[in-house]
Amino acid sequence: MKAGERGFAYVDLLVAVAIMALLGWATSSATIQVFKGTEHSSNHITAVRQVQSAGYWVSRDAQMAQTVITDNLSPPDFLILSWTEEGSGDIYQITYKLEDMPSGNMKKLIRSEVVNGGSANTTFVAQHIDPDGQKTKCEFDSVTGRLTLTITATVGSGSEAESETRVYQISPRPG
Repeated sequence: MKAGERGFAYVDLLVAVAIMALLGWATSSATIQVFKGTEHSSNHITAVRQVQSAGYWVSRDAQMAQTVITDNLSPPDFLILSWTEEGSGDIYQITYKLEDMPSGNMKKLIRSEVVNGGSANTTFVAQHIDPDGQKTKCEFDSVTGRLTLTITATVGSGSEAESETRVYQISPRPG
């Protein structure tokens, strides 16, 4: 070294390493927050789609129904709708069931359609449905002739869980 020139001091190196460690920690924290936010958003979008799907199918069938049964059903039955098609005279019976999912305590909503007493055609409607009777229920008011469907979907678990609840009020066609 020439006179008057000096290299890096030990303290300079420690400060540089500390700054780099702080920048690395900040970057990793920001990345983790982005992934957590993405998972929350994804769970919420999934929950919204599940309640929308359930609302669509039940509303569609209930608007056709001449008979609505919500009381005294044995689980897993959730709702039974029936009607006679005007043009063809075909008799439809639709049964909605809440069945267990492969894991966890949430349910899936299944639609079973029988035409003229034939074999059942089963359709998957929604999953992650909360089976709590206050969060997911079907009530028919015979005075107003209105079916009220309350449906809640919960996706994820713990701090990642996201729920969505919708209430649909449907007027079946007159019997």
